[in-house]
Amino acid sequence: MDLSIVIPLYNESESLNELNQAIINSLNGKNLDFEIIYIDDGSTDNSWSIINDLSINNRVCGLKFQRNYGKSMALLAGFKRAQGNTVITMDADLQDDPNEIYPLFQIITEQNLDLVSGWKKKRYDSIIFKNIPSKLFNWAARKASGIKLNDFNCGIKAYKSEVIKNISLTDGMHRYIPVLAKNAGFIKISEKEVKHHPRKFGKTKYGADRFIKGFLDLVTLSFIQRFGKRPMHFFGLIGTIMVVIGLIISIYIGYDKLFLNKTGRLITERPLFYISLVTMLMGLIFFIAGFLGELILRSKTDNDNYSIVEKTK
Repeated sequence: MDLSIVIPLYNESESLNELNQAIINSLNGKNLDFEIIYIDDGSTDNSWSIINDLSINNRVCGLKFQRNYGKSMALLAGFKRAQGNTVITMDADLQDDPNEIYPLFQIITEQNLDLVSGWKKKRYDSIIFKNIPSKLFNWAARKASGIKLNDFNCGIKAYKSEVIKNISLTDGMHRYIPVLAKNAGFIKISEKEVKHHPRKFGKTKYGADRFIKGFLDLVTLSFIQRFGKRPMHFFGLIGTIMVVIGLIISIYIGYDKLFLNKTGRLITERPLFYISLVTMLMGLIFFIAGFLGELILRSKTDNDNYSIVEKTK
């Protein structure tokens, strides 16, 4: 199969029919074998009923989650179901333009790229609550990852199938798929300016807090990128340094009491004693944290912590 289009959604019943028809129209006459995969992320409206109706077309299929697990898990389920050599993701709210699908497909196949990310250069979102925080977020992501993309969180992206089959996508990390791809060795990453439309139906499912979560996820990802496979190198190093500092302080106050100031205060009356004790205890805690991190890493289980209750076919 040439192309899989993966569309996560939550309560987007009003836009699904129009979106599906627009995708099919955009690919008509392109001589492509393609499929459209809808992932209903626990919608409470009639989105799943519409997906079932759309799946009468053999090119359309759907997955339904038991509850709302978030966009990352929805994408992960879609990636596992996708059969196309190229995979394109997009949002279901009609803000991503279906006419961008074929140009993205051409770029990634003709230029032999691993990933092409959309760039919503002209956005139709709130300047204060979306545009400005988005620019700050993307600046921080560029600095932390070294990937020169203007819009990390753009919903419409194109991937080689090898990319999405070889990255581990956990909750909240859909924003950083380019970073995960780079860390997995897929470095041929590019960008294409794409059209962005005002929301036609409903309201956005994301609040301003997503940028705070995004920055926290970026810190997590940066840490994992450097120490994810060797947590003892980070926690163990800090723990060892703190234990050594505490030990040096203890030796000093012991030497001072035994040889320099025998008639002075008791060791337990000196603030340095408690500083050395706390420092050594904290160092031991850091060391144990690194050790536990190594154990967890070696016993890591599957991240597919979602529950699909229905499939269209």
